[in-house]
Amino acid sequence: MMKRELGRYKMGLCFSDKCRMNRGAPPPDVVTTFVKYTEGGNHMWAEQLCRFLVEVQGETELLVSDAEKIIERITSERHHITKFLRHSLNLDDFFSFLFSDDLNHPVVSEVHQDMASPLSHYFIYTSHNSYLTGNQINSECSDVPLIKALKRGVRALELDLWPNSTKDGILVRHGWAWTPPVELIKCLRSIKDYAFSASAYPVIITLEDHLTSDLQAKAAEMMKEIFMDMVYFSESGDLKEFPSPEDLKYKVVISTKIPKEKLKKEKGSESDVSGKASSSEDVSADDEKAEETSEAKNEKEETSEAKNEEDGSDKESKNLDLLTYSRLILIPSGNARNGLKEALTFDNGGIRRLSLREQKFKKATEMYGTQVMEFTQKNLLRIYPKATRVTSSNYKPLSGWMYGAQMVAFNMQGYGRALWMMHGMFRGNGGCGYVKKPDFMMNKGPDRELFDPKAKLPVKTTLRVKVYMGKGWDSGFQRACFNTWSSPNFYTRVGITGVRGDRVMKKTKKEENTWEPFWDEEFVFQLTVPELALLRVEVHDYNMPEKDDFSGQTCLPVAELRQGIRSVPLYDRKGERLVAVTLLMRFQFV
Repeated sequence: MMKRELGRYKMGLCFSDKCRMNRGAPPPDVVTTFVKYTEGGNHMWAEQLCRFLVEVQGETELLVSDAEKIIERITSERHHITKFLRHSLNLDDFFSFLFSDDLNHPVVSEVHQDMASPLSHYFIYTSHNSYLTGNQINSECSDVPLIKALKRGVRALELDLWPNSTKDGILVRHGWAWTPPVELIKCLRSIKDYAFSASAYPVIITLEDHLTSDLQAKAAEMMKEIFMDMVYFSESGDLKEFPSPEDLKYKVVISTKIPKEKLKKEKGSESDVSGKASSSEDVSADDEKAEETSEAKNEKEETSEAKNEEDGSDKESKNLDLLTYSRLILIPSGNARNGLKEALTFDNGGIRRLSLREQKFKKATEMYGTQVMEFTQKNLLRIYPKATRVTSSNYKPLSGWMYGAQMVAFNMQGYGRALWMMHGMFRGNGGCGYVKKPDFMMNKGPDRELFDPKAKLPVKTTLRVKVYMGKGWDSGFQRACFNTWSSPNFYTRVGITGVRGDRVMKKTKKEENTWEPFWDEEFVFQLTVPELALLRVEVHDYNMPEKDDFSGQTCLPVAELRQGIRSVPLYDRKGERLVAVTLLMRFQFV
């Protein structure tokens, strides 16, 4: 009997031959394309492959020498060394190349967007309660989820800081819950070790601070000691504009509320929106969290001689020694304690981060949608899950991105379609954790109007998606099944998530009793805002009368899709790669 868990199949002893294990032949489109570019021959040479890659795959900058390297790679993997010498691909080699994840991936794999704009111009890969290993009530707090998030490319982490039982140390834990804590210093060390393992662009640490002033000072010393010159802070104090991701490469930025002791000394700091801080505010009646921020200093690039570099480094170290907790705060944060409208329209001339729980954000978009969009053109807006999501579920991230919210904070230890969308968005721009907002979200129209995600818009482009076939589910398993009702009957759901007018899901026919399903079906999607659209793909095993079995998924940013016939790898419910499970698809914009 066959058992399916998280997209993986486990097999028992089998006695039926009803389950077909045919190896998939190339689809007709692949055969036709091969014949066309080989001019009816049996082998595709480098010049012919290069022409295919330029004309069909849209890789206009590719050279014949690049095609030669592809041929060398494929033939060396598939053939004996003596056959490899022919420097060409037969039909099966060509088919193998098209199914290659790393040679024929579906989205752009390099950082290619402008990274020199202020941080407010980017969507930022953000996690919520980043230290939790499971649910929000009693799961363990650990540095392991921080490491996993950083390895995945997450750029904004959250730490909740609390005094220990003797009030002389600092713990990270979820407040008002029963989550066994982890020491702050352990979390900071792990962040330092893995901060740039997946991306060179800045890590933002948002702090929910429940510390006394003495422990705040202790936290500052920990951060300075561990991060050293990785920490970025402003020499001149308050910033009028955010630095860019490029400016902050390999830097750590801390974000939290300004300590109230400092605010008392500052003029015009009576408004919570401007950064007024109080530990009690972080645990208000509706459980709205308002994170705190810390600053970090950017090590200036020295282009002078070695002596000047050393002098600059010495000066930086001295400056770092003088930093207090409040001086470490680069991005002051606040909540909507004094009302949504004031929170969104208050302007003290500087920059700030506003934190809203998902319900309050929904209310803000309903009442003050234009103000939300305008706020996010200059400032950072962070949204986080409502308190009732105790199982670490998530909300739909597009609801935040459509209004320009940069920091749509998610429970990364969760699962489900919302999290798949989050993973999908940040597969864009080379997976660096920063995705540039579309220009229309940052600019005003001819009548000074702002983008309205609820408006009915004309079709901007049409995307044709063809689902050819899939393979890989049988890898590592016995190639038989116990009886007919447990054999796989795969079908694929394909659709778009984005603004309201673009949302749609369609599905293929089901392919019965085969491990290598062949659908060869095309779907057409008319898109009004392709810049915010995500292509959703799910494979299921039809299992009537029971619930259909999940068999893999992926989510891809439409704006990043590479045209042509592409290999599309699938992932399990938690977003981990399903080894060898891949679809062959075609993307065309018309």
